[in-house]
Parts: sequence; C-alpha cells; structure tokens
Amino acid sequence: MSVKKFHNLAKKNLFPICRSITGNGVRKTLYQIKKNFPKLKIYEKASQTKVFDWKVPPEWNIKNAFVIDKYGNKIIDFKLNNLHIINYSIPINKYVVKKEFFKHLYSLPNQPEAIPYITSYYQKYWGFCVTHKQKLSFDKKYEPNDKFKIVINSNLNTKGNLTFGELILRGKTKQEILISTYICHPSMANNELSGPIVSMSLINYFLKKKNLKKTIRFLFIPETIGSISYLSTNLDHLKKNVIAGFNLSCLGDDRTHSFMTTKYGDTLSDKVIIKAYKKLKIKYKKFSFLDRGSDERQYNSPGIDLPIASIFRTKYGEYPEYHTSLDNFDLVSIKGLTGGFNVTRTAINLLLDMVIPKTSILCEPHMSKRKLYPSLSTKNTNKMVRNYMNFIQYADGKNDLDQISQFINLKLKEVKKIYKLLKRKKVIE
Repeated sequence: MSVKKFHNLAKKNLFPICRSITGNGVRKTLYQIKKNFPKLKIYEKASQTKVFDWKVPPEWNIKNAFVIDKYGNKIIDFKLNNLHIINYSIPINKYVVKKEFFKHLYSLPNQPEAIPYITSYYQKYWGFCVTHKQKLSFDKKYEPNDKFKIVINSNLNTKGNLTFGELILRGKTKQEILISTYICHPSMANNELSGPIVSMSLINYFLKKKNLKKTIRFLFIPETIGSISYLSTNLDHLKKNVIAGFNLSCLGDDRTHSFMTTKYGDTLSDKVIIKAYKKLKIKYKKFSFLDRGSDERQYNSPGIDLPIASIFRTKYGEYPEYHTSLDNFDLVSIKGLTGGFNVTRTAINLLLDMVIPKTSILCEPHMSKRKLYPSLSTKNTNKMVRNYMNFIQYADGKNDLDQISQFINLKLKEVKKIYKLLKRKKVIE
C-alpha cells in the first residue's frame, strides 16, 4: 500500500530534516521524493528575484544552535529538536544576561509540554523555543545577573535560492488538475508531512493509470513565497489550462474530514469535493475562504483567480497540536492518511472522467457558416438553435455536461448530443 510506504519514508527520512522556506532542508526533502519519482523536476529561483509584489528572501541554512549556562551545561540544543530555534534566526555568538535571554525565549503557557514553532522570515531576529515547563525551570534556577552563552551557527545568503519541485503526468488533453502541497516546515508531521505523503501516494496511484484523460500537475513548494514564485513564472499557462485543483494540508489525523472552498465557492473544485465526500459517504466540515491561511490564498488572489480549493482532515489551526512539537507521528496515522488520500483520489478521478467543454471561438460563433443555423427559420428550428447557443454560453471550461444541462434546462441526453455536434464542428475544444 503506497500510503504506508510514504508514511514510513516521511517518518524515517523526512521528519528529522530542518526545513524552512529556502535552504538545504527543502533540497534534501525534494531529493528524497525524487528517489521515488525520478521524473520530479527540481527548480530554483534566485534570492532577491522580484515575484509580483514580493522578493525571494535570502537563503537560510543552519548548522547548529545552543545555549550554555554558567555551569557549562547545554540547556537548549537545536540538534535535539528542530523547533528549538526560531526559523530564520540570524547568526549570533555572544553572552547575554538572563533578562535579554528571556526576551528571546518562547513557550506556550497553555501547553506546558509543547515546544512552539515560530518563524521570522522577513525581519532579522533570533530566538529559541522551549516547553513552558523548561522556561519555568530556567526562571527558578538562574539569577538575574547570570550569563548565558548564545550560539546560532546560521547563514543568510542573498545570493542563494528558493527551491521547489514539479511533476507532471501528461493526459490526452491540455486541461489540467493542479495538486499543490508545501515542504517548508521543520519537524511536524500533520501540518508539514501529511500533504507530501498524500501527494506521493497520488502520484504513485495515477502513474499506474494508462491514458489519463487530463493532465495532473503536482507541486511541492515552500508555502506562500513558493506558490507566489511559481505563479510569477507559470501563471499564463495555468490560467489557460487549469480547470480545478487542490491544496493539500493537514491530512494525517483521524478526527474529521474538511475542506475550504475557493473564493466564491462555486468552481468545479468545490463541487467535485462535495461529490467525493457523498460518494464515499463521509461527513465533512466546510470552511469558508475567509478562514484561509495556506497557499489557497495565493491561488485565489485577485488577478490569479485559479479554481483551487483545499482538502484537510482536521484543518490547520483547528487542532491543539498545530505548530508545536506535539504535531508528531503519534498524531498522524496510516488510517488517517488513507482517509485523506481516498477523498483526494476520488475527487481527481471524478474530474478526470468529467467532460468539461470549452468554446474554441472568441465571442459568439457564426453559426450559419458552420451549417448550424437552418436556412429556413421555424418555431422548432429556433428552439434548436437556442439550445446550441445556450450550451455555448455555459461551455466556458468551468462546467461539466451535467451542470450545463441544469443551467439550460435540457435533459443530459440532449446536452450530450449537442456537445458531440459542436465538437465535430470545432466550436468546442
């Protein structure tokens, strides 16, 4: 079973990697994926490159980080847990007193056993994260004038790169289904690795299918800046060809099923997810686009307007382990991942089987020259031509034949006949 295989890969090889939005952690992750799927293409975009309103940040890498107390004890060690360091911390090597140390020390009072995940991508800063239990013990043990040696062996390279992966399964048509997931968080299982696990399982499944009816494009990207960078290069192609797609995140727990709609909630992506849940007889929770927080933000942003919804088990921010060290493989199960995989696979299969017509002619086609307009106009022929024209109005690449039949109040059988005729006349792609 592919889900089990990739669950084991993630747990053994991917979970220990310290990832960020740039750097060797992302590269190592992509190389592990490429070992399983040699056709994965890995691309890089140079730091400082302008991507829409953003710039690719300096590349961040870290070798080591620790805090030593006055007794020579290493009281915080990045090598024990990637979350101990604030992601993108600047390099530092100095002694500080307790007050300054505590200004840069973060914990979660409401979750005393959890190490928080904190980032500072776009503002130069440094800091450490510990359990609140640890922080309280430090406060009790050390005096105000006690000094701590702070060492962060990191690097911010303005001549570095942002790295992402792309794998395309070519279909019979140019119509595409876009599947996107992120690879930029350090050691967290559900928030970070469940999406790539399900994506790899989907690639493995659809690779075995011969004669795909549509193309499926898989992306493994750093969240936010990765999707922005990818869109800045590929937007024209995506807008022309993508009919639907999903951002995959937090798919590994076994608590619930949920999805987030596109901006207006009326795309093929929205409709097909609901169909998939109904087909699998799964109860689900529907989140508004106003609850967004991942790459669905970028795909649906003004001017981009790609029909990308998000699929989850329990949505990010909705489970207590989110963005903490408690988000580990005790939370992510093969059963949970399989549930997320089944929903997404079903939705993709429904899309593959859908006939989604799109007119090949700009503006209203001239029907007479294609012999689609009768030489003699009667009551019956007018009705027939109107049915043709109504079909064309809704054949905009956003609706399948079933939806068109509902829009134009015509039986599906008749709609299929019109589709075949207009396709033969090259009015429909």
